[in-house]
Amino acid sequence: MPAHDLPTDVVDAQVRRSTVQRFAAQGLRLPTFAELAEPATLPANLDPWLARVGPDDPHPLNLNRVHWFNGGDRRGRVPVPGYLTLPTALTGVRAPILVALGERFPMIGAHKVLAAYGCLVPRLATGVFDPSRHRAVWPSTGNYCRGGVAISRILGCRGVAVLPEGMSRERFAWLEEWVADPADIIRTPGTESNVKEIYDKCKELALLPDHFILNQFAEFANHLVHWRVTGPALGHIFAAWAAEHGGGRLAAFVSATGSAGTIAAGDWLKDHFGSRTVAVEALQCPTLLHNGYGAHNIQGIGDKHVPLIHNVMQTDLVVGVSDAATDGLLAVFNSEIGRAYLAERRGVPHPTLAGLGSLGISGICNIVAAIKTARYLDLGPEDAVVTVATDGAAMYGSEINRIVEERLGSRLDTIAAAEVVGQHLAGAGVDHVQELDKPGRDRLFNLGYFTWVEQQGVALPDFEARRQRSFWLGLRALVPVWDEIIDDLNAEVAACRS
Repeated sequence: MPAHDLPTDVVDAQVRRSTVQRFAAQGLRLPTFAELAEPATLPANLDPWLARVGPDDPHPLNLNRVHWFNGGDRRGRVPVPGYLTLPTALTGVRAPILVALGERFPMIGAHKVLAAYGCLVPRLATGVFDPSRHRAVWPSTGNYCRGGVAISRILGCRGVAVLPEGMSRERFAWLEEWVADPADIIRTPGTESNVKEIYDKCKELALLPDHFILNQFAEFANHLVHWRVTGPALGHIFAAWAAEHGGGRLAAFVSATGSAGTIAAGDWLKDHFGSRTVAVEALQCPTLLHNGYGAHNIQGIGDKHVPLIHNVMQTDLVVGVSDAATDGLLAVFNSEIGRAYLAERRGVPHPTLAGLGSLGISGICNIVAAIKTARYLDLGPEDAVVTVATDGAAMYGSEINRIVEERLGSRLDTIAAAEVVGQHLAGAGVDHVQELDKPGRDRLFNLGYFTWVEQQGVALPDFEARRQRSFWLGLRALVPVWDEIIDDLNAEVAACRS
């Protein structure tokens, strides 16, 4: 296999034959990347069967919902991915902010299930991963490991979640219902800011027999599935908004870096719309902004390093957002008092208020960063900013209680709501925004050396190759190759069943 460790052909024919037999027994079919990008191309004969399966059922047919085009009921399919258009009354900026809704994805209510699918399936289809003996290890700060456990379970293999012990209680409750064994939930020290501790645990697990590490921060398939699937989905959202408003410009795509999977959609949008790509991080841990460090509570965005799969040479701006903003706004958006304040004092329309529960902590982070970006670039009403809400508020009920107690003095009233909105929405300025030039991009690229070459053992030539655009263009050529291999596997499975 090439230096990026991704298969380009069938690696183990015997393992693949065994996988075909397992899938035939399960009646399982794998969607291609192209089908997930345009799910209207999925086989129509699946629709009656899929209608009988709930979106949160551990059923193989839910693989056909691992895309952005699920309707509000998460069962049916819609022509345009679900999104919110945030108006000036809420954001305080003239530019519309379009927020794609990750909560519509199946099983975990977050789009990280797409990343998990994209990372595992090329290994399954090529015989690299043997579901009869391998354990898929999913290191994460929450949603990716949930997605990995879900995908593992419905593909008939063992999934192991590795995540910090301080993540929200709701994440662990979900995992406890889905894993095959409680021992498959591995808690590492710390919270959102302790990514290295996750890596250290994965090094230990990699030494055990048949443990297959799928590290989202270093898995180029994570980059590719978002480039191929999320990028076009966001393009559909922008096109729908532009058609409704008589045209417009896609000015920027905003994404917290996290594992740097989702931000790969910015590469697709830049190529097709000329948009700028904005990377977001927690102000309390300003790694990209200042080579800094720290701890924060913006769950789901990682920190303290530059992911190996982050194409920083295509990043245009970096924006820092405080976890005081995301905490406070999460509480306001999910309380009757907070929504009443937004309606009565800010004039936020009801449809927008009804959609605020679709925004989790990292989604709110992206929105604050989008506001700061719109102000910094002085964008107008014809300049759309696109971003994503990875999940909704459902994973953070226990966090809201903590926020009210610790941040708001145990009381969320109209005055407190006004202070939060005034400071973190109306007051979201152009501080902690850096526009990157070539030296700025080189600085971010070089910063990754210390994690990947010195700590994780990536060969220097392989690390350095990522500086060139040709490397990333070469990666893209893998996607149609994988789709062809997946099609062949599906045909073999069908023949095995007949």
